[in-house]
Amino acid sequence: MSCGDPRFTGADGNNFYFHGKKDQDFCVVSDADLHINAHFIGKRNPSMSQDFTWIQALGIRFANHHLYLGAMKTSQWNRLELAFDGAPIDISTDIGAQWQSTSVPALTVTRTSMTNGMRVELKGVFDIMTKVVPITEKDSRIHNYDVTEDDNLAHLDIGFKFYGLTDNVHGILGQTYRSDYVNKLNVSANMPVMGGVASYVSSDIFATDCKVARFGHNGGISMVTTRAN
Repeated sequence: MSCGDPRFTGADGNNFYFHGKKDQDFCVVSDADLHINAHFIGKRNPSMSQDFTWIQALGIRFANHHLYLGAMKTSQWNRLELAFDGAPIDISTDIGAQWQSTSVPALTVTRTSMTNGMRVELKGVFDIMTKVVPITEKDSRIHNYDVTEDDNLAHLDIGFKFYGLTDNVHGILGQTYRSDYVNKLNVSANMPVMGGVASYVSSDIFATDCKVARFGHNGGISMVTTRAN
């Protein structure tokens, strides 16, 4: 799970923060047949030593496919934007409306709210619940974000479930799914922070060039290209 100034819940049940840097992309999960990057946006309060950051979009790679989920802020509302292999995904605003890929029938997107909430599922691989969240004046005041009306900081609140990850998986969140993962963070701290930013930075939201990348180590070809279960 990820939300806020990105707070993750690892597979071991422990929460931790990963601040990253604004306007950069970081690897969340990297496995032989799955790679997920997150694009971070941020805000610098002059009185603070680092940026406040949030996840604005996800870039998901599986087999030879690219899936994009991003938060958009319009003049009237916050909206979730999706695209598959470069083509926009259009879904009725009716809650419960569903889109299914013709090329990958196992991939479905179900609307959970009229404009800003979706469930994205690739059967047997991942199940992602996401919604667009604004920064409110109250949030800004409590946390000293120093956000103004001109700031476009609509971001994603995300819940992840993964299936069939290998024991070689890596990434900010992915590594916590390894059987040999040892949590070295100070879990008793109010805000345990995972460092190692340089290991997870990617050159693009769909890039697999971070230092911990695992994608394609088995050829990058997954059975999800043909199965329809």
